[in-house]
Amino acid sequence: MIKTAKPVPSFASEAEERAFWEANDSSEHVDWSKAERVRLPNLKPSSTSISLRLPNALLERIKVAANKRDVPYQSLIKTWLAEKIDASRN
Repeated sequence: MIKTAKPVPSFASEAEERAFWEANDSSEHVDWSKAERVRLPNLKPSSTSISLRLPNALLERIKVAANKRDVPYQSLIKTWLAEKIDASRN
């Protein structure tokens, strides 16, 4: 028996669409057997800008370390923070 997909309703807002999909099974509206894999290489995780006060000497030491690694100093700080958090979980 071939199952006919229900039409996807129109939504007035993203919030309304989100609420609909949270309450309904997508398999009733979408034929997932026809789905294709896609790559989205330019997606970046959300980030929040913060203000962090550091002593000048510490910031200079971080910048020197980043320069030696040929990476931006902010990226190095993020890497170090992530490593420290991961290490503290063990």
